[in-house]
This record gives sequence, structure tokens and C-alpha cells, in this order.
Amino acid sequence: MHKKFTENETIISLISQIPEGKRYSDIEDAQGLQYVDLVQEGGGVLEIALVGYTYILEQAGIRFMSLAGTSAGAINTMMMAGLGTIDERKSEKVLTIINQQNLFDLLDGPKRVKRLIHKIIKKEKGIIWGLIFSALTICRRLKRRLGLNPGTYFEAWITAQLKSNEIHTLKDLTALREKLPEGLKNVQSDTNIDDIKAQLAIITSDITTHTKVEFPKMTELYWSNPEDIAPAKLVRASMSVPFLFEPFQVNHLPNKGHKNDKNWIEHASYYGPVPPSVKFVDGGLLSNFPINVFHRSDGGIPRMPTFGVRLSTFREDYSRIGSLGNFAGAMISTMRQIFDYDFLLKNPDYKHLICRIDASEQFNWLDFNMSEEDQIKLFNLGAEKAVEFLNTFDWKAYKEVREDLNKTG
Repeated sequence: MHKKFTENETIISLISQIPEGKRYSDIEDAQGLQYVDLVQEGGGVLEIALVGYTYILEQAGIRFMSLAGTSAGAINTMMMAGLGTIDERKSEKVLTIINQQNLFDLLDGPKRVKRLIHKIIKKEKGIIWGLIFSALTICRRLKRRLGLNPGTYFEAWITAQLKSNEIHTLKDLTALREKLPEGLKNVQSDTNIDDIKAQLAIITSDITTHTKVEFPKMTELYWSNPEDIAPAKLVRASMSVPFLFEPFQVNHLPNKGHKNDKNWIEHASYYGPVPPSVKFVDGGLLSNFPINVFHRSDGGIPRMPTFGVRLSTFREDYSRIGSLGNFAGAMISTMRQIFDYDFLLKNPDYKHLICRIDASEQFNWLDFNMSEEDQIKLFNLGAEKAVEFLNTFDWKAYKEVREDLNKTG
């Protein structure tokens, strides 16, 4: 099902441009595969470009040790974490899953509202009439449910994909991630290593306690039996685009009503009473590109880099705020990116690790009814930028940058 993506002329040409024998990391396994950490930005259906990026890196003999992402980045992160062992190639599996799924079905709200969303995204005629006929339905759903689409179809979809690899619970996923590749060694010191942990970080926004949440690290705050929950719930919490999807709600929190709970203070700096339930919205509201999540605060030189892949444009222009809509859009854009930009400003060495796809310039991140032709173009774009990144990245030079920062820091 994925051959239209992986065997088109563009991809075949790009694969031939992948550098041979290049060093990207000091960590290598018995097969000669190199390992990096990976952080993926959120961006709706632009996730397909992320798959293009990871596909090329896997073709280059790179595998991903720790994984992090927000929203769409969280979807690809969970798929890559749960569809096989760390040393397996997974991008083609993810691509097949996406290719077999009608993404428009992920919008599981009323058909009338779905048609209106499609018209708005595609800028078709009849939007005004659609708004008029759907106004009552939209108002009722937003008032009662706080979102137009329940998101239950999406959660069931992710659950089914993970179950296909016998991943039913967070405990299953943890056990899979603990199976480290055979023969891991540091090629610089020529020594075997066994102290690496394959971490996972799914970012979401708890708007009840005003907390930036990192799952599964903080699951014990929200579930009394976190090992037994379905991992798809973590992704569902991360991708809850405000108003488009209903907030993801968790009820019956452990220690509800308790104040100064030590776990809440430690993980969230929250001192108030533990609420009986919380609502989550899209993690991109607070951190759409959580590149800081695996950062070494001790200033040491890493044994493997943390690659980051972005779907959105950098700040190369200012917002024209001439209407209420532009005003709201500018505020949201500021909230969802400024935390990440602040980290990058304080840690400029990360600019060497980030691949910029700029998919948002050409494609609409909410186009769940995207044509197969555009999906292929989006995949090709991610692959093209990945090849550019692989050809320009210099692992040795990056380590020297980090060493210089340590001396001056």
C-alpha cells in the first residue's frame, strides 16, 4: 500500500543522495546501526511529512532511541515506539497505516459539521450557507461538549494499531522499549554500553490545573493504575485541537481533594487541591516542538544527538492584526511557540540538530480530506528535507560546539 510513496521517482532519486558511511552518532549496535534521539513537532495531517523524514533517516541506517512529540508529532512518536523493537524500521509500517486510513474519518462529529469544515479548508462555495444551517448544531456541541468532534474514532484507531503489535497497555509498551538493541557500544571509546534508557515523551496541556504535561512521566498524577491504561489515551490527550475536538477528560484522579500532594508539587509545581477530573487540550498550546525534553542540563557532550524535525515556518515575518480573527490567530501562535523559541534562544547549538520542513507553507494542517497526490507530495517534501539535513549535519563539528560551550559556560 505504501509503494506509491516509497517507490516514486523522487524518493528513488533522494535515496541515492544519502551519504554513505557518514557518522551521525557515537552509539552503534552490532548491526552497525547508529542511534539518535528524535523530537517531532505537531502539525495535524502534516504528520505525513514527518514519516517522509524518518523514512529517509532509517534508509541511512539511523534508528531512534528516545522519542518525543506533540499532537501530530505525538502520533508518529507513539507509532514508532509501539510498532516494533528499537532497532526495527517502522516508517513504512506507519505509512501503510496512514495510507489505509481515510483521515477525514478522524473527524467523527456530525456529518453537517464535517462538510462545513471541508468547505472552509478547501475554500469552497457555500461556506456562509453552511454556517447558517449548522449554527445551532455547532453552538450546542461547543456549549455542551466544548468541541465539534468526540475524538473516540481517533483513539480507537491508535489503539487498534498498537494492539496489532500486542501493545495493549502502558506496561506492554514499557517492556518493549526496555529491549535494547544487541551489541550497543560507544565507537569513540570502543566500549560496550548498557546504561542507555529509551525514553518516551508525549506532550499535552492540562487546562484544569494549568500544567504542561509530559506522558508517561506524569501518568501517576492522573491514573491510579497507570501501567494498565491504553497508550492511545496519551496521544488522544496530546492531539485535542481546541474546539475542533472535545477535550480529553480523565476522571477519578488519585488523591482527589488533597492539597500539597508531593507528586503534584514535584512534577507540576501545583500546590492546590487535586481535582476530581481534568481536561486536556492539544499539547501544542504550550509546547508544539518540545526540543528541550532530552536536554542535558549538566552541559556534557552527548554520546548521541537529539535530532528535531519541524513542520512550521520560523518567525520570518510579523502578524498583520487587522481583524478579530487575525488577533486571535496571532495570540495562539505566540502561545504555542514562544516556550520552544525561548529554549532555542538559550541553547543556540540546537540549530545544528533541527530539520526544517516548512510543510505549513504549502499544505493546510487541518486538511483531513487531503488527496493522495498531495499526501505523496507531502511525504516527498519530508524526505527531501531529510536528505538535505543528512548531507549538511556534521556530528564531529557539533560535538566541538558543545565542548566550546562547556568551556565558556
